Amino acid sequence: MPIWLHILLIVVVIYIIISILLYYLQEYFLFKPEKLPSDFQFLYENQIVEEYNLETRDGATINGLHFRVKSPKGVVLYLKGNSKSIKGWGKFAVDFTRNHHDVIMVDYRGFGKSTGKRSQKAIKNDLQYIYNKIRERVDEKYIILYGRSLGSGFATKLASMNTPKMLILDAPYYSLTKVTGRYMPFMPLSVILRYPMPTYKWLKYVDCPIRIIHGTQDKLIPFKSSVKLAQIKPKLTKLYPIIGGGHKNLNNFEEYHEVLSEIIASKEQKIDLSTTSLSVQHSAKK
Repeated sequence: MPIWLHILLIVVVIYIIISILLYYLQEYFLFKPEKLPSDFQFLYENQIVEEYNLETRDGATINGLHFRVKSPKGVVLYLKGNSKSIKGWGKFAVDFTRNHHDVIMVDYRGFGKSTGKRSQKAIKNDLQYIYNKIRERVDEKYIILYGRSLGSGFATKLASMNTPKMLILDAPYYSLTKVTGRYMPFMPLSVILRYPMPTYKWLKYVDCPIRIIHGTQDKLIPFKSSVKLAQIKPKLTKLYPIIGGGHKNLNNFEEYHEVLSEIIASKEQKIDLSTTSLSVQHSAKK
């Protein structure tokens, strides 16, 4: 056998082995869960919070927190990123309770106190189940879906299948396949990735107002991904860049909090476009 053919076969075998390993081990790269003991007590200063556990059809337990305010104007279902647990993410509830909204946060399967075998389909079903529970008590016109990083895809999927008041995406990805492809450009991710999370596909079926917040210096999920997403439903979408913001530090920017308050408090206004310069025709030079 020629040496070049022998080397080629070795390369092919190594490529196949790496692909198989990535298929079975990808969750260790995608998810960074923090597990909590069942008796762990959640404590947040100056917040009224209630813990709950929901049993799913396949026997899993989804643990969550409900941050309450007096006379809420609505409720925010906050879908967090891929790390830690709601133990740490809970501190962000104040950004919504200060705007007079209840907040519900949940841990995905395998995070915090939540149990069950994790898969993209299972998580989507869990979140729809939780959404249904909220909808039993709150009219959808008062429900806001907020998806942060990994949660942005799940939030978009929920919005595409329901009719919430609004969808807010914080540092969203165009698709998880695109994000991972930046680090493994030569791997067949479209085949082996079990969490493709095609946000751009789901966004096409969202009919509520879409608000996107993204840091311009985000190194993990580039700002341009939000620009592309904003172009899918341009009439429903507004993009809010946080100048200089990264992937994990938007809450350190005053502009983020100003934007978030503006989004939550905003009321859609109809504009008589005939009174604007939209249709002004500029004559060409002769």
